[in-house]
Amino acid sequence: MKRVIGFHYTLTDKSGQTLDSSIGDEPLYFLEGAQQIIPGLESVIALMNAGDKRKIEVKAADAYGDINPELVVKVKKTQFPPGAELNVGDQFQVNNDAHSPVFTIMAIDTDEVTVDGNHPMAGKDLFFDVEIVGMREATKEELSHGHAHGAHGHGHH
Repeated sequence: MKRVIGFHYTLTDKSGQTLDSSIGDEPLYFLEGAQQIIPGLESVIALMNAGDKRKIEVKAADAYGDINPELVVKVKKTQFPPGAELNVGDQFQVNNDAHSPVFTIMAIDTDEVTVDGNHPMAGKDLFFDVEIVGMREATKEELSHGHAHGAHGHGHH
């Protein structure tokens, strides 16, 4: 039976800098096997029990993957909307498809813009400090929807 697992986390990089945290906010709940969290984290959390705390290192390959150099491309400025204000660090999607990659502007030259379609965390080993706060069987509705509906199975639709 698939479970809904809730956990608090603090995510740091290898230098110990905090990248993200749920502390002071609601814990993150996910449906097992629904690819809602990175595989290297889910595989360890699935072996834990409510109340357990653990530090988990997730290698890049089991997180957001290695950097794919083919996703770093130069495009002509004319491919952007006329008059668009372009800044290094800006992020955009090519179309409105939620599954299309997010591109980040890496460099701007006279007539070309270098963009990177890799996930911002690609190529990075990630370090999680995790505490499991809840674990229960998934409801039929959650299984059919493919995601958790909160701590106690309350719907959000």
